[in-house]
Amino acid sequence: MGERESIHFDVLIIGAGPAGLSTAIRLKQLQPNLEVCVIEKSAQIGGHLVSGAVLEIGALNDLLPQWQQDDQKPLMEPVTQDLFYYFTEKGKTRLPTPPQMRNDGNYIISLSQFARYLATHAESLGVQIFPGFSADRPIIEKRQLKGVMTGDMGLNALGEPGENYQPGMALYAKTTVLAEGARGSLTKSLIQTFKLDQHAQPQTYAIGLKEVWDIPKKQHRPGAVWHSIGWPLDPKTYGGSFVYQYGAQKVSIGYVIGLDYENPYLNPYEIFQQFKLHPLCKHLLKKGQRIAYGARALTEGGWQSLPQLELPGGLIVGCAGGMVNTPKIKGIHNAMKSGMIAADLIAKYPNKKLKGYDQAIRNSAIGQELKRVRNIRPGFKYGLWGGLLNAAFETITFGYAPWTMRHHVDHLATKKADQFQPIKYPKHDGVYSFDLLTSVRLTATYHQENQPAHLVLKDPKKAIAYNYKVFASPETRYCPAGVYEVVIEKGKPRFQINAQNCIHCKTCDIKDMSQNIEWKTPQGGDGPNYSET
Repeated sequence: MGERESIHFDVLIIGAGPAGLSTAIRLKQLQPNLEVCVIEKSAQIGGHLVSGAVLEIGALNDLLPQWQQDDQKPLMEPVTQDLFYYFTEKGKTRLPTPPQMRNDGNYIISLSQFARYLATHAESLGVQIFPGFSADRPIIEKRQLKGVMTGDMGLNALGEPGENYQPGMALYAKTTVLAEGARGSLTKSLIQTFKLDQHAQPQTYAIGLKEVWDIPKKQHRPGAVWHSIGWPLDPKTYGGSFVYQYGAQKVSIGYVIGLDYENPYLNPYEIFQQFKLHPLCKHLLKKGQRIAYGARALTEGGWQSLPQLELPGGLIVGCAGGMVNTPKIKGIHNAMKSGMIAADLIAKYPNKKLKGYDQAIRNSAIGQELKRVRNIRPGFKYGLWGGLLNAAFETITFGYAPWTMRHHVDHLATKKADQFQPIKYPKHDGVYSFDLLTSVRLTATYHQENQPAHLVLKDPKKAIAYNYKVFASPETRYCPAGVYEVVIEKGKPRFQINAQNCIHCKTCDIKDMSQNIEWKTPQGGDGPNYSET
């Protein structure tokens, strides 16, 4: 099958998001002679980052103090307005904005543009960045992480070399930094191998769905931010909306739903489309044009779900370790800070066995921030109003309660279909709400068809015998890209996987009730392309 090339680096970073790129930049600032390499599975930097986010700039100020004078800086829209609503189907009530959600001094950014900006800085310092290379599996020797194998290119569906076959490479490093984002496949594997989560509570996740719109100038308020809770979710289900207005008449609008929901008939995509039919949304989007759509799983477990963040030969940074502050609805600043803390340690001991990173994170501002709000997200197990009361208590007491609440295991939270009725969602109007496949086309997702499947059922029989018969196949609803279908043929159900639609959100890997769906890294360069916004 051809010889594999081996390349050696001082530091290998998996993932070119804010965490990985901040690690790389800080390393080269401190130790210019280090050989630092970043690999990214997207075909281009920022291609797997859904645009539209709010950035708390403390970490950016520390990493690049002169960024505000940089002519090449990306779109950075100062937040000018901060609103928080409780929605009913036709109305709204303005609520006080919770302290954690206030955005004084923050900026609305295009996340894909921001990643490209950081990548440009990293390359100017001598960092080697390789997009289109997926980390297929770890290289472990004598219980130590030594690097990764990149995926083969040009394999056929049977896993055999095709006409344009290129073997993957063995990338070795003294230290490997895992910066894959939420539910990274390599990170997941290493957490299991090294039992890094044995003293942590289960990680809990949400699915975030997002669209970018161009809207008329008369409706556009640059820097305006608002969030909502309530309709169209029932009070037992955790979630809410976000709307960010930025740039040249751009709006990033989206919805986040906790994956610990119970009702197997709930459809996150349809909840999002229904939300846009609210009068406030319709007023904002009237005569606008939708230009992008995407979705991604988000970590929500926080302090009590942090795994051990160091392993022999490796460190975990950013959302791969679960450093999102869920009540604040922000994680980029912590991702960048964690990368900088990792870099400080690596630069100090470039040729020695690393110890102390995990404790450094927990003792840092990241750990303090996450610990302070640790009970807010799990408090919503009491429903919307109980959760808000608990959040108010935790906020007033600065998180000094002597207890730490536990999280649900997301896939175990799903209840059987016979306890619920199917949910009827509004018909798509093609103006504000759209059918799923029309949305998927906006992701520009691409997977070379003749390659090994990256979505695999461990036991194919369970898809019908268990998921369909007991739970009415929730995967056909929670997937935001129409990957999973149940097709009725001659009166019998058949399970179908449309892997070419996959936008790498990782929801199926998290929410599948029997943990029967295995998400494997596809060929490098495949997947969505969110880079244009």
